[in-house]
Amino acid sequence: MLARLLCLASFIAVADCMTGRPNIIIMLMDDMGWGDVGINGNWAKETPNIDKMAAEGMLFMDFYTANPLCSPSRAALMTGRLPIRNGFYSTNAHARNAYTPQTIVGGIHEYEELLPKLLKQADYKSKIIGKWHLGHRRQFLPCNRGFDEFFGSGNCHFGPFDDKKTPNIPVYKNDKMVGRYYTNFTIVKGTGQSNISQIFLAEGLSFIEAQSSSKNPFFLYWTPDATHDPNYASPMFHGKSIRGRYGDAVMEMDYCVGKILEKLKELKIEKNTFVFFTSDNGAATYRRRDGGDNGPFLCGKETTYEGGMREPGVAWWPGSIPAGTITHQLGNIMDLFTTSLTLAGVKPPQDRIIDGIDLSPILLDQTAPLIDRPIWYYRGNEMMAVRVGAYKAHYWMWTQFGKDPLKFTFCRGQYIQNVTVHDQINNTDQPILFNVNRDPGEKYIIGPKSKEYKTAMAIIDPIVKAHKEALEPGVPSLNYCDVSVQNWAPPGCEELNYCLPVPQSNPKLCVWDH
Repeated sequence: MLARLLCLASFIAVADCMTGRPNIIIMLMDDMGWGDVGINGNWAKETPNIDKMAAEGMLFMDFYTANPLCSPSRAALMTGRLPIRNGFYSTNAHARNAYTPQTIVGGIHEYEELLPKLLKQADYKSKIIGKWHLGHRRQFLPCNRGFDEFFGSGNCHFGPFDDKKTPNIPVYKNDKMVGRYYTNFTIVKGTGQSNISQIFLAEGLSFIEAQSSSKNPFFLYWTPDATHDPNYASPMFHGKSIRGRYGDAVMEMDYCVGKILEKLKELKIEKNTFVFFTSDNGAATYRRRDGGDNGPFLCGKETTYEGGMREPGVAWWPGSIPAGTITHQLGNIMDLFTTSLTLAGVKPPQDRIIDGIDLSPILLDQTAPLIDRPIWYYRGNEMMAVRVGAYKAHYWMWTQFGKDPLKFTFCRGQYIQNVTVHDQINNTDQPILFNVNRDPGEKYIIGPKSKEYKTAMAIIDPIVKAHKEALEPGVPSLNYCDVSVQNWAPPGCEELNYCLPVPQSNPKLCVWDH
């Protein structure tokens, strides 16, 4: 522990003096809310392993994603950069959330430096298990973007499809398809039964065992999607949760977390393995009973209110991270990029802006001061809000498209006058301000004539101005869609005799409704 603290004196010191560079495991859940875990107050108390992980490590109370939707947040994790910089956004309409459905033409840009490729500089072996979502065409798949191994899918597990108008989603082992969801990897949509999470768990445990045996430092990106609609769980968890089908999936994720940590202890490598647990975006409140819990926060997935972007965050590294610690450090999913590189002794790219900060001082030293940094809330091509310290300023607001005041579907059951709005509202001249420490639900607007408002905005406005002046948006990857780029004939389909006819190309601008 002391040796690692001394290493924090400088980046060079970390690279030079840290012996036995730690293995790195990032567990990224899908659409799991801040309030879905017991340690954050979930009433059902059905996540004993995640809660134990927090008790043995560090709980982040203020941990954020970089976007309220899956694909851009994952791009931010892999690059350490905001989606507006790495290109995972759309300019087809203002402030629209875009992602990577089967019809998307683009993917993560070739010029972006991804975490697994950078970790190769320190001889790390890497594997992604689960949902990739940064482009499903051959050039964008994980093994072509730095990962050594891949088991999972380029897309979410939507379906079943008819393989005529829309193909079923392929599942890959490394660079070749080994089947498709529903057809070969069963998901019973009517009941929500599937063994896929157990397959993902077995793949993870096998990889850990192999790398431990070979004495290789490794990076495991474990990203199952059972908590994404349509939810699924294996028979051992099906019908077990008092929260219904979504709760079944959460219970299985908790079980898998426990098994992975148990394996590290069994192999006696837990003291040389840094593990972080979080989610890609807030719970999907529009799913009603099949969606998750965002705790005390406003709204959910798709929105830039707290419920859409504040996530569970747990760091675990026995012997290095003090057990039972809680931090109010403002953290972001992009920080996992920079922190992982620092722990591995690899310098982040120097030719571009990296938005993720190094959290290792906070992780390894309880006496370290909190790092002063902003949290940016982007929706597509627009900066909607920013948090600085306890204060969050909304420069734009938008809850949901449509005119029916009874259908705040992204904020199910929540209505706050002048806050949860159907139309895009530009507050740039006088941002809406909240203190999200004392008002985490963003219910009580701080009056613009108050001393508190003027003092806070005097700090926030210059930060926003500097950010916008220095911002160079990346080329948008998510503007074009084409039915011909769907998963008709993925790599490896010939060996399975499961290639489908490819329709004529017809590229169009994607329509992003919200």
